[in-house]
Amino acid sequence: MPGARRPRATLHRSVAPGVHRLEHAYTNTYLVEDEDRLTLVDAGLPATHGYLLQALAAIGRRPEDVVALVITHAHFDHLGTAARLRDELGCRVLVHDEDASLAEHPYRYLHERPRSRYPLRYPAALPALASMTAAGALWVRGTTRTEALPGSGTLDVPGSPTVVFTPGHTFGHCALDFPDRGAVIAGDALVTLDPYTGETGPRVVAGAATANSRLAFESLEVLAALGSRTLLPGHGAPWRGDLREAVEAANRAGVA
Repeated sequence: MPGARRPRATLHRSVAPGVHRLEHAYTNTYLVEDEDRLTLVDAGLPATHGYLLQALAAIGRRPEDVVALVITHAHFDHLGTAARLRDELGCRVLVHDEDASLAEHPYRYLHERPRSRYPLRYPAALPALASMTAAGALWVRGTTRTEALPGSGTLDVPGSPTVVFTPGHTFGHCALDFPDRGAVIAGDALVTLDPYTGETGPRVVAGAATANSRLAFESLEVLAALGSRTLLPGHGAPWRGDLREAVEAANRAGVA
């Protein structure tokens, strides 16, 4: 799905049963089908909106079939179309209370290390950073009128995921487990591409965008306990296998 003067987007169908991955500007959005309704997990960047509509049509769905948008965490690159989708579709927008303020002010996020040094130190990240900028990373609207995403339990949205509280990247970060589909949407708790360094493989995102890396590594143990899953990260390709192995790889990689 090409876009003039914009980064390309790619729809990867059925990365898990009834789950489709829309990859745009090195950032993933997930469409979760459940009979005639859908949950969207994370909202990409502003320019993702048109590609999202194309993706819905490609899987035979209408925009109004999206009844819920679950935000794993309220960083700007996961919030980009949220306000527009809420206004146009009237869908529920759910975010954990710890990230509710960040959803309103998406550039006020905590991070351990200065961001300015990363493009110079990690030139492999430049394509991702440039692509995200071209997709509107500097112009994301904040989102109000959100619902509280609980830190545990089964969520009453299409797909009925189990909420897995995984703070560290942000203090309200949550992953969504779909045990009946053998998949977990991990957001940025565990990624396979770090957009700030360009490094690949299971890892925690660099300190340029992580609020508390110690807490982030502790949260990996919660994911490891899920066992064998298809890991669907916020950035990068899916990873399949025992999540303990992915967590061990992330621990070896450390944090940049």
